[in-house]
Amino acid sequence: MAAEFDLDAVIRKVPDFPKPGILFYDVTGILVHPRAFAYCVEVACQRYAAAGLDAIAAIDARGFVFASPIAYKMGLPLILVRKNGKLPGRTIKRRFALEYGEDTVEVHRGDVKAGQKVLIVDDLIATGGTLKAAADILAEAGAVVSGIFAIIGLPFLNYHNVLAGHEIVTLIDYHSEHIE
Repeated sequence: MAAEFDLDAVIRKVPDFPKPGILFYDVTGILVHPRAFAYCVEVACQRYAAAGLDAIAAIDARGFVFASPIAYKMGLPLILVRKNGKLPGRTIKRRFALEYGEDTVEVHRGDVKAGQKVLIVDDLIATGGTLKAAADILAEAGAVVSGIFAIIGLPFLNYHNVLAGHEIVTLIDYHSEHIE
């Protein structure tokens, strides 16, 4: 098992971003600490080693950073879940609600195989909208979402309700968005 690492010590907490009174949890603090980054990748690989996965799906953009080494180390294909208009060719798209509007994500239709067991990886789970859209796209293509893995979880935003029915694993949870 990967040696325990204090992720809270390296995750930057940025007050008043993106608006006054909000405390932003910045995962990029992990990326400048190689031991922290290695810990995240190793824990994921160990956690899912026996899950019988067929692919890893990565959420645009910071999810790519974590999912890529996980897919590489596990010898699995990497499916990119991109923002709208970023993929050439035939795609499957899903629109979803944001706090202040809507967005769309897409995957290449040919990258997802029917019956494929897929783990979705992202850096942070906030409301769960992007991950739900990704899970819906994968299911529409015939894949089976075997779980959702993220470094940071913000359960106070109730993502468990949006992602009901999916196994969710986070390495660290924060329970407040406000500066204390």
